[in-house]
Amino acid sequence: MPPVSVDWLTVMSDDLALTAARFGTALRAAGVPADPGRCERFARAVTVARPTTGRALYLCALATLVSTQAQIEILDAVFGAMFGGVGDAAAPPGRDGPGQGAQPSGGSSPGDILTQAALAARTHSAQEGPPGQPEHSADGLVLAEGEDEDAGPGPEEEAQATRAVIASATERLAGKDFAELSPAELLMLSGLMRKLTLAVPMRRSRRPRPTAHGGRTDLRATLRHARRTGGHPVRLARRAPLMEPRRLVVLCDISGSMEPYARAMLQLLYCAAGGAEAEVFTFATRLTRITGTLAHARPSLALQQAGQAAPDWLGGTKIGESIKEFNNSYGRRGMARGAVVVIISDGWDTGDPEVLGREMERLSRVAHRIVWVNPRTQSPEYRPLAGGMAAAWPYCDAVVSAHTLHALDDLTAALAHPARRRAS
Repeated sequence: MPPVSVDWLTVMSDDLALTAARFGTALRAAGVPADPGRCERFARAVTVARPTTGRALYLCALATLVSTQAQIEILDAVFGAMFGGVGDAAAPPGRDGPGQGAQPSGGSSPGDILTQAALAARTHSAQEGPPGQPEHSADGLVLAEGEDEDAGPGPEEEAQATRAVIASATERLAGKDFAELSPAELLMLSGLMRKLTLAVPMRRSRRPRPTAHGGRTDLRATLRHARRTGGHPVRLARRAPLMEPRRLVVLCDISGSMEPYARAMLQLLYCAAGGAEAEVFTFATRLTRITGTLAHARPSLALQQAGQAAPDWLGGTKIGESIKEFNNSYGRRGMARGAVVVIISDGWDTGDPEVLGREMERLSRVAHRIVWVNPRTQSPEYRPLAGGMAAAWPYCDAVVSAHTLHALDDLTAALAHPARRRAS
């Protein structure tokens, strides 16, 4: 009895991008450098080739995910573990089971195997239809008369397919908790983060600006202009208060429990600068200013150097001592005066809660708003019972979770809120 043909694209279509990402993650854990670019090419090869057997799917993976002969054995083991349990057609010919056998049967050399895989990734399998009906390609598109299906998609079609795969992956990752994202998946969200704007309320500046109508008469400018007309004030100069955005100050906890969320928040500050240039500090057991570090061109490089600039990365947490250092070293200089202060921490403090409560009270006297980002508050049953969070809660104007990309809307709304409002 002939083996049952399995349309692997149909099986994987529900979550093709996520399956490719997980496959690449498993390969990277096993030692194969399957970066997001290779995973994207694998997903595109599956979309184009529409594999109907396990061997065809294996050839797509072989053509896009490995580059040396030594990596083929690792691919075999990982492929067998992930796709070897879907019927008899799942295992490529020449295998006894998942993870068994380093190469497909036939004694082909690695060069021949790669050549066959490349041909399989470029070839569409034609679908037969009833007589008199237009010919269809493997992906269901109607072919024009005389059109060669083997010609493959053009550059525009390939670009559209690439954008569709990337968009599908980012949409799925947008609702995923930051703690569950790998560094590569987090970087995939940078495009959506760039669309966000961290807008802060406006404030009246002490420096006025010239205006044509309204405002007060600027006597100095009026007399200066009168010198050009023989001392006669022909035109009255006027000025009005200048409105400018408030300063945004961010204190980010980089202790072990907050490391995934800290990376996501620092990437957000890099990508969604918006109308506010933020002053960024990290803390665990001590305070470190990393505003200059986040000015690099690539988010990955900025995050890496931000971790190197903070000597206590993944260390303990002393929130009260860190805020005290900020108040003494920067708050007195006016950095926090009238500013919107964002504290990113889960509230687990190994220091004295009384110190944190006292320093939060000092900070609340000079800051315009204090927004606390605590990913633990995503649960509706959360209560601020931890010593650090309980001490800081009365001095917060807003407490948000911001644990996913969708949850960042609450953060942007809290930053843009014009009035002070202590959290209940």
